[in-house]
Amino acid sequence: MAWTETPRPWTDAVERPTSSPLVLDVHDLDRRPGTMRRLQRTVPAPEDLGTVVIGVPAGSDLELDLRLEAVMEGILVSGTVRGRAVGECVRCLEEVVDDVDAELQELYVYPQRAQVAAADGDDEEEQAPVLVGDHVDIEPAVRDAVVPALPFRPVCDPDCPGLCPECGERLAVAGPDHKHETIDPRWSDLGRVFDETKES
Repeated sequence: MAWTETPRPWTDAVERPTSSPLVLDVHDLDRRPGTMRRLQRTVPAPEDLGTVVIGVPAGSDLELDLRLEAVMEGILVSGTVRGRAVGECVRCLEEVVDDVDAELQELYVYPQRAQVAAADGDDEEEQAPVLVGDHVDIEPAVRDAVVPALPFRPVCDPDCPGLCPECGERLAVAGPDHKHETIDPRWSDLGRVFDETKES
């Protein structure tokens, strides 16, 4: 009985329209191992490409420089993804802009290989993304490459002193002389008595 291609939990490419700029047509590679082509393209960044503190804004430019190669198991996609991330300094909350240059590599297996891997219990190949028709969806691979390349704790400057804990002013702007007069709480009652004495 002929096997028919059906959606699997580990591939969401069937859910994304082939018109998406991150779904690539690879029919020209023709399943001949060793066939290769380069792809250089600027595409809009997808939604939520980042973390809670920094990310590549949706719709901004992502530069793809990829190598698409037919191998025995499927199509190997490798190369670089470049973009510009925007976020907040974790010390002073000022805007942080950071260039991202991430390495990408993903193997998209042929559906028949995925079926055989599932039957043989080959977890590694079974979990690999699968070609859907003549297309590969690289959005998950782009996320896997870009997000870990973002700074975990972005700062506007390595020496950023942060915010004043008393008034919240940026210490980098306020300068080294910025300070607040503090009263030892043990003397606060005495100060109140002194003020009341002056008023009377």
